[in-house]
Amino acid sequence: MSVQVVATKMSEVELKDVPSKDLSPISPLASKSDEKDGTKTEPGAAVSSATSPTAEPTVRADSSPNPTKMPQASAMKRPDQQQNGGEAFVNQDGTVAEAPRMKKIQFADQKQEFNKRPSKIGRRSLSRSISQSSTDSYSSAASYTDSSDDETSPRDKQQKNSKGSADFCIKNIKQADFGRREIEIAEQEMPALMALRKRAQGEKPLAGAKIVGCTHITAQTAVLMETLSALGAQCRWAACNIYSTQNEVAAALAEGGFSVFAWKGESEDDFWWCIDRCVNLEGWQPNMILDDGGDLTHWIYKKYPNMFKKIKGIVEESVTGVHRLYQLSKAGKLCVPAMNVNDSVTKQKFDNLYCCRESILDGLKRTTDVMFGGKQVVVCGYGEVGKGCCAALKAMGSIVYVTEIDPICALQACMDGFRLVKLSEVIRQVDIVITCTGNKNVVVRDYLDRMKNGCIVCNMGHSNTEIDVASLRTPELTWERVRSQVDHVIWPDGKRIVLLAEGRLLNLSCSTVPTFVLSITATTQALALIELYNAPEGRYKQDVYLLPKKMDEYVASLHLPTFDAHLTELTDEQAKYLGLNKNGPFKPNYYR
Repeated sequence: MSVQVVATKMSEVELKDVPSKDLSPISPLASKSDEKDGTKTEPGAAVSSATSPTAEPTVRADSSPNPTKMPQASAMKRPDQQQNGGEAFVNQDGTVAEAPRMKKIQFADQKQEFNKRPSKIGRRSLSRSISQSSTDSYSSAASYTDSSDDETSPRDKQQKNSKGSADFCIKNIKQADFGRREIEIAEQEMPALMALRKRAQGEKPLAGAKIVGCTHITAQTAVLMETLSALGAQCRWAACNIYSTQNEVAAALAEGGFSVFAWKGESEDDFWWCIDRCVNLEGWQPNMILDDGGDLTHWIYKKYPNMFKKIKGIVEESVTGVHRLYQLSKAGKLCVPAMNVNDSVTKQKFDNLYCCRESILDGLKRTTDVMFGGKQVVVCGYGEVGKGCCAALKAMGSIVYVTEIDPICALQACMDGFRLVKLSEVIRQVDIVITCTGNKNVVVRDYLDRMKNGCIVCNMGHSNTEIDVASLRTPELTWERVRSQVDHVIWPDGKRIVLLAEGRLLNLSCSTVPTFVLSITATTQALALIELYNAPEGRYKQDVYLLPKKMDEYVASLHLPTFDAHLTELTDEQAKYLGLNKNGPFKPNYYR
């Protein structure tokens, strides 16, 4: 039980807890002796509660009939000091005793460890040690470690997995165990893909398929790759973004036998080298392409056009890649069928909208710690990505402006309560600029020059063409790295903007995205690959196709059990009235 000391009316007298006579006293002689010979308390030695500045004396249950009795006035600290600087106490019997001196605990190696200035190499080692210890859990955020953590390029390393294979190029194979845990977590949030793996594993619908892929290499992509492998496919993979690769996941895939060529923080040269390593392997010829952005398709057309003689089809999931495919088709240069996954209902309505609604806040918070309430934000583009971003920011209390070229999307923005403006009208006053148009030169140098000090600039579109970052690499502007994926660009007058991920895709470069939503997209991709690979000759011509609506609905139905959702079934009479099959599809193919 503690003795509670309260203030007395004598404001000039300071009360102090005093050990009762039942407590083990500390001899004043011992204290003086310690002072005299300079003895220090050894590490791990017991320190009396009476010497602790925060400890309160403990009173035995039988020491006093009234344990909460106020201390006597005689048991108060006397203000006069002794010669040695210690404080004196007047005991109840009238004798004066010296208060025990507070002893400073100093560990034996403390002085040696912290008083010595580390060398340059030592500082780097200490920094790496701290960085390693802070990312031991290897959550998705662990991939944010800067590429400078290990100065050796993966291209210069000789690495092998536990089976002796070296057909991969990643940051560090030793991170495989952490990556495996990430993949296991992702599997729990990807029910449809796991169900597809279980249902079709015996049939092996992709037996003989040799898929070369270029997507974001994350835990969710790993679940897709392992599903494709379980369905019979061989896979070789590169990253579609130089900043989005989760190094530990790439390590887990390499350890599992996948040929992966990717790491976080690639250079432009590394990026194309990795793609080439995926494609250019003696004795291995891809017959399916899974692309995100069109870079892989472009590289094969440019370097290895003869490969298309054996390729059965292309599956593309981004608006940028789809745009490239339509250009090829219009020019008569598309020589294989292509599936436009980006414009499937499940991709547009779920991945683009709900994924970006959550990940835009995550990316901005992790990189800038910005407060959204009251901030003025302009979102360029009001497609599904823009809708998701605007909804999230509005819910957080931001003042949101929208720019748009399409009158229909513009009207939607107005009906949703956003002010439609031209970027030039608000560029001087906004705190955050977000691009999500899929276009190029949306934010040009003139706009960047007119931005206010501290304005945050980022991109939520696939490509890094929306913000004219190249125009900022001039001698009069100073680039200052704040942290990984965060740069200050400083003007001669001292104004600075905060540029995130050098204008690349914010959410996958600087944070993560909701796994459940990616399950929808990944399942759609898997079904598109199965459809193109198994389609009889002549079903699909050399053109770009939308995923059949029946498959869209099947993907959605696989995710409903997660919510314990129960679909209503049409009666025969209702189905006849609507002119539909009871089992779908319920929407025409042109519905988006």
